Amino acid sequence: MDDHLGKTEVAVVGAGLMGSGIAQVAALAGYPVLLQDTAAEALERGMSAIRKSLGKFVAKGTIDSTAADEALARLRTSTDLEGVGTAAIVIEAVFESLEVKSQLFARLDQLAGPEAVLATNTSALPITQIAAATTRPEQVVGTHFFSPVPLMKLCELVRGYRTSDETLARARSFAEGVGKTCVVVNRDVAGFVTTRLIAALAVEAARLVESGVATAEDVDTACRLGFGHAMGPLETMDLTGIDIMVAAADNVAAETPGDTFTVPGLLRRMVAAGDLGRKSGRGFYTY
Repeated sequence: MDDHLGKTEVAVVGAGLMGSGIAQVAALAGYPVLLQDTAAEALERGMSAIRKSLGKFVAKGTIDSTAADEALARLRTSTDLEGVGTAAIVIEAVFESLEVKSQLFARLDQLAGPEAVLATNTSALPITQIAAATTRPEQVVGTHFFSPVPLMKLCELVRGYRTSDETLARARSFAEGVGKTCVVVNRDVAGFVTTRLIAALAVEAARLVESGVATAEDVDTACRLGFGHAMGPLETMDLTGIDIMVAAADNVAAETPGDTFTVPGLLRRMVAAGDLGRKSGRGFYTY
């Protein structure tokens, strides 16, 4: 049933940057979408972000105004979690906390349809532990989208210990159906593939700046021009949120021997001072 666009409802729980982006690409691909959040204000912000993003695509000629209007018409919002009961796939995109996600998945287990895929957009937390909060761990899978979702082409699919082949296949069908290329992580080690790689690079880049080896600008330039990266690791941290990167690195470090992922003091001081990157107006750069 997942192969018929427009026939399968998608529920996205969490209307922040990631959730609104996932809702947008699903609606553009033809899926009816429920965007759910506990706060009406968050839903208003999420829908505003979607309208603004679609407007940019129309202005660039990537899509026409009819496609944008049709996508918006496929979106509905609710503060009531019970609405997920009609969805064939439920994608969680809430705060990156194992406790928060586990509590939510216990609720989704009660409310979602018996055949629904329960997906988490976590970038680092173990799928197996999130799935353990449910009575159907074989239907839980990681679908790690990348920010900004409407532009980034990658989706990291992550198996938990008991994720079934069918669940993985349905998650892949959805992700590819909204235009993403998938990589599969067969064992949910902390940080999966992409977060481990970017966290290691970001932590070392911050160490180089902290110790005075090079400026943030030069570290980023070296990665862009030397490695062909679209953005340097410190620019990427500013975009993602330095607090988010610190939390992700801490999650990986807790389960990984050695100090590769140990967060340097500079990053913790920046978080304590509120220098979180673009969202606060200042990080390694001023915005």
